[in-house]
Amino acid sequence: MNWDQHKSTWPNAALSRIVTCRPHRWHVQRGGTGPRLLLLHGAGGATHSWRDVIPDLMADHEVLAVDLPGHGFTQLGTRHRSGLDHMAEDLTALLAAEDFAPRITVGHSAGAAVALRIALDGPQPKGVLTFNAALGNFPGLAGWLFPIMAKLLAINPLTAIAFAKLSSANSSKRLIDSTGSNIDAAGLAQYGALITDRAHVDGALNMMAQWSLDRLLADLPRLDIPVHLIAAANDKTVPAETSAAVAARMPAATSEIWQDLGHLAHEEVPEKATCAIRAFAAILP
Repeated sequence: MNWDQHKSTWPNAALSRIVTCRPHRWHVQRGGTGPRLLLLHGAGGATHSWRDVIPDLMADHEVLAVDLPGHGFTQLGTRHRSGLDHMAEDLTALLAAEDFAPRITVGHSAGAAVALRIALDGPQPKGVLTFNAALGNFPGLAGWLFPIMAKLLAINPLTAIAFAKLSSANSSKRLIDSTGSNIDAAGLAQYGALITDRAHVDGALNMMAQWSLDRLLADLPRLDIPVHLIAAANDKTVPAETSAAVAARMPAATSEIWQDLGHLAHEEVPEKATCAIRAFAAILP
């Protein structure tokens, strides 16, 4: 995405910077003072996902939100580092370059997987909190068919062009409705900007094509820091029971379910999300 084209309407644009840290050119939003908090969005999203969370948390935290590689305004330096492990490695390098050691890492959906991978391999935060963590592999036939389909789509340069051209404001509304969430008009407009942008669509497809949870799921039992997984009962993207099942595999993990909300629960009720983050922070050492 072109920053100059969107900066006048992008949430919290005053906090934005473009940072070169090999192999990517990252878009980050950073501000506030206090304990450090890292925010990681999900697949197909961007920093706008935290648009109402960031200003609230900045009152008592230093917040860093990042567009994942290939997403939003972060430009891929190489197409071969869009999988979970490589993303975690490159984000760890970015955190070092920014001299930012988070006390808490918060991840949504696929961003939750990245947060947990970083906690296992990189400098460990005091705790990790997740919203609707995408930590379950597709069952049965879909388990091997979907990744193959994503790979085929990602290697075809016409796919992202066609998807972006066919997408519209109505497309973004249908997309969000399919997650079980109901968000405001500003959020819908920002998702509309994302799904009509060729580079962003290509980045999301490339991430899907390289995604694998196998190593992470095998390693989770050795993650002994506090982890709290929040799921939404009306999530039509990730079953709510996924979070409870994953929490049971970690020695210091807990989970809860929020009723009447969907996959973008933190965007639907940002005030509840920030309260949950602060409550989690209060129990950490």
